[in-house]
Amino acid sequence: MSVKQRIGVLCGGLSNQRDLSIRAGEAVAAALVERGHDAMPVFVDREVDLVLRQLRVDTAVLALRGRFGTDGCLQGLLEMLGVPYTGSGVLASGLAMNRAKTKEVLRLHNLPTAPSYPVRHDTVENLIENHGSFGFPAVIRPVGAGPGPVLAVAHDEMELEAAVDEAFRFDDEILVERFIEGRLVSVGVLDGLALGALDLGPVGLAGPRRPEPSGDRGDGQPSRFSAARYRSLLRLATLAYEALGCEGAACVEMVVSERCNEVLVDVDAAPLLLPTAVFPRIAATAGLSFSDLVDDLLAGARLRAHGHRKNRRATQLDFSGPERRTGMLSVAH
Repeated sequence: MSVKQRIGVLCGGLSNQRDLSIRAGEAVAAALVERGHDAMPVFVDREVDLVLRQLRVDTAVLALRGRFGTDGCLQGLLEMLGVPYTGSGVLASGLAMNRAKTKEVLRLHNLPTAPSYPVRHDTVENLIENHGSFGFPAVIRPVGAGPGPVLAVAHDEMELEAAVDEAFRFDDEILVERFIEGRLVSVGVLDGLALGALDLGPVGLAGPRRPEPSGDRGDGQPSRFSAARYRSLLRLATLAYEALGCEGAACVEMVVSERCNEVLVDVDAAPLLLPTAVFPRIAATAGLSFSDLVDDLLAGARLRAHGHRKNRRATQLDFSGPERRTGMLSVAH
């Protein structure tokens, strides 16, 4: 008779998304208990190493958001403690959390991103001079604040200076990007396989419309792409996922325009795990219930120093059916 493992669902953390992470952790723990696992929420703070030792957790399921939870710090601690964990490893987590490094890696792999340049405290005095002919409108985002709403869209030099000053409240490095008009689409990738896409709405001059923290956008008409365009979105997301070395679940965001090709915006290597959030909704369209998804993530928990596991889902999911039936694929909204 096998010994049941003790599973700690790590949630909470030290970021401004702590409350959201706690909700996710409770939902994940409940799903695991429903499947017969010995699982419990573990609330993360600066003494999490002591807590993990005291609880004797065998495996960690990560349901954290933001700094010190999804940026590689906690992943490194778990590696040192010898506790297998879900999701991406130290390097991929750190790269995905840093927008500037994410863009560098994607460009090295010839993947499309919006033109941009970084702004640091030691260069902010020359902001207008450095901006030069970059043009407007421009999107201003903190480099390492994790996935979230665009902080500001500047239409002139005055708005640019004000937006950059405001952005420094969240991070010590800012990214100024070329504004790309279109629709914001999130593609869910699990174990290297794109499950589907969710339309997050139009990107306007006030910035993209994103889901509420719960991930619930309410009702809406689905956007439609041709089968070829849809496959292109899934392929692009998979390439971005692989370029960063992600594992487990990830959401790849891109702006899709009718006038130009897709442009990659963000890679969230630790998507929110709530039934109404973006990634679980995408997984549901591929036939994975929330409990199925959580169970799948648990099965992928490992220590990175012990080798790479095979892609278990690539041979299990087939997207050819909907294409043959309709000739078009809808992006859920």
